[in-house]
Amino acid sequence: MDIRDNRRTFAGCLPAGPNPACEVCVALEHVAGVGNPPARIAPLASAAASRQKARMTQAPDILCIGSVLWDVIGRTASHMRVGSDVPGRISRVPGGVALNIAMTLRRLGMRPALLSVVGRDAEGDDLIERCGRMGLLTQHLYRSEDLPTDIYMAIEGANGLIAAIADAHSLEEAGDKILRPLADGRLGTADVPYPGPIALDGNLTEDLLSEIAKSPLFAAADLRVAPASPGKAERLLPLLTHPHATIYVNTEEAGLLTGKRLDGSRAAAEALIARGAARVCVTDGGRPATVAAPEGLVTATPPEVMVTRVTGAGDTFMAAHVTAEIEGASPQDALARALSVAADYISGETSL
Repeated sequence: MDIRDNRRTFAGCLPAGPNPACEVCVALEHVAGVGNPPARIAPLASAAASRQKARMTQAPDILCIGSVLWDVIGRTASHMRVGSDVPGRISRVPGGVALNIAMTLRRLGMRPALLSVVGRDAEGDDLIERCGRMGLLTQHLYRSEDLPTDIYMAIEGANGLIAAIADAHSLEEAGDKILRPLADGRLGTADVPYPGPIALDGNLTEDLLSEIAKSPLFAAADLRVAPASPGKAERLLPLLTHPHATIYVNTEEAGLLTGKRLDGSRAAAEALIARGAARVCVTDGGRPATVAAPEGLVTATPPEVMVTRVTGAGDTFMAAHVTAEIEGASPQDALARALSVAADYISGETSL
């Protein structure tokens, strides 16, 4: 019940209504928007507002640019095929590649800011509120009056991801409007570009990713780039040879970027480096993963776990790897830590 309704219960102090001498009545009247706050309430309200303002004005230590939307996920313990109709659970949770990465970064102690588009609709207001509760910085989001909040829908069975549809049309239509904070002085300018790590999401259009690849706004950043799906992997081609970019892909996506049939993460990583990539991180499901640069590579095998979900696993891995490297872990330790965090997520031990 809303506290504004509860005030009617406490108004029983006097038959005529709230007792102005009663702290409870006065406090409840103030919450309802009536009267002046009591002496004990005003400092509390002021302190809460100050904490909220301080949180919203904090400088981020990483930017997450890309899809911020609602995930609608149907999961079942049954094996599925085309036309299956089985019992399961359906949930709606905050999602999107950029947001998934940001949620894991926050859980691991980072302070991420989101750059994306969220509609000025009920779904968007709800999503912003949820992000704020998780401690994510949302003040740089572009709030559109005419574009709806994006949504992603997926079906997962015991045999993995069955099908998914990403309705990220608002992100694509918003284009470079989501990058305004990097150009107007809030986070940087062309003369003084943002100097920290940036996680980029392949849900951005190929035109916008091409623009980012050559933009002075990103010249000083440590770019961490991930495709949203194999179907969008080729959008990353303009960023493949960026000198400050680390490309996160699986072996299928590496094959699409190189035009080759590749067996295993090591072969995929070597092919991407030969293609001109500055640095890559290639995963291969439960098989070994590889991080490679022209000066060498490291590999590690993921822990064996029972798979209970797959949506968001790659984003979790990337966020954990970025965090480990920012904290100064060696290449081998960073890869091992990221695989461990992703394994916990896949097995259901942790959540985004």
